Amino acid sequence: MAKPILIDFFAEWCGPCKRMGPIIEELKGMMGDKVEIKKLDVDQHMAEAQKYQISVVPTIIIEKDGLLVQKIQGVTDAETLASILKPLVE
Repeated sequence: MAKPILIDFFAEWCGPCKRMGPIIEELKGMMGDKVEIKKLDVDQHMAEAQKYQISVVPTIIIEKDGLLVQKIQGVTDAETLASILKPLVE
């Protein structure tokens, strides 16, 4: 089974996005290599942003086996993200 994928859509000019950086690092510490984490700048990855209909940054996309599990807009704490991801890795 494939690892779940978390995609952090952000923008360099976005203040709340800067707050997500340390949260994503905390999540990496909690989840280790059980989750693939990607960060995509919406200004540089417009096709992906359109694919996922990103209209707000930060937005977190969680996928498992190519299927969208959850789309979360706004700053989200590491514990909440981990609670969504843990059932996907067990």
